[in-house]
Amino acid sequence: MCMRRCLVGLTFCTCYLAFYLTNKYVLSVLKFTYPTLFQGADVLTWLPASVLFVGIIYAGSRALSRLAIPVFLTLHNVAEVIICGHQKCFRKEKTSPAKICSALFLLAAAGCLPFNDSQFDPDGYFWAVIHLFCVGAYRILQKSQKSNALSDIDQQYLNYIFSVVLLAFASHPTGDLFRVRDFPFLYFYRFHGSCCASGFLGFFLMFSTVKLKSLMAPGQCAAWIFFAKVITAGLSILLFDVILTSATVGCFLLGGLGEALLVFSERKGA
Repeated sequence: MCMRRCLVGLTFCTCYLAFYLTNKYVLSVLKFTYPTLFQGADVLTWLPASVLFVGIIYAGSRALSRLAIPVFLTLHNVAEVIICGHQKCFRKEKTSPAKICSALFLLAAAGCLPFNDSQFDPDGYFWAVIHLFCVGAYRILQKSQKSNALSDIDQQYLNYIFSVVLLAFASHPTGDLFRVRDFPFLYFYRFHGSCCASGFLGFFLMFSTVKLKSLMAPGQCAAWIFFAKVITAGLSILLFDVILTSATVGCFLLGGLGEALLVFSERKGA
């Protein structure tokens, strides 16, 4: 059983790493920034979550095309602050000191980052803020609908089907459908191969995440996710153009410390 859990965890980390690096390559190196074309009764109650899921992938694609992966992941982690605040203020749940410190560190890291980012891009940060709010709202809604008859895998299937339909229709009003004709790599095999790889990796990442959560306790699951983020952020610095200063590294380390505390609080709570 232990070997099976490790195998699932390593599969998740591999899919996480490959998914983010592939998407970053398509969005930043090839500069294919048209998310409407790139990402695509119980069912009705899940519809608001599917709308938020579309917001997550659309805003996330916009942000990732302009921001370095470590910056994007640092901002993405602020969604945990939203979830923690909702649990503390609205659901009146008992919150451990470690989790409160984690939320403060994550918020401080993300708050200081724009002032110390030598590659600061206002549009990238704008879309990252929308992304993290969508992630936070999605997670809150997901927890509030635990009584829903849909399984985790059914929810993800609905999310992907809904996103494909909605983004396909949105490609016309957003102008992506017309601008894509001017994309310089439209007929290159590396573009088509990267897009296909992104789609397959996204599916396997979704499937491995569901398996990870079903086989492991929340603390163990959080630890694997943290490990996947660390190796993804580290390798992205070697593969993509990222300018590091002592201040930005400090923000990344503070964000890492905040997430490590979050993992600790999850394991202690379990």
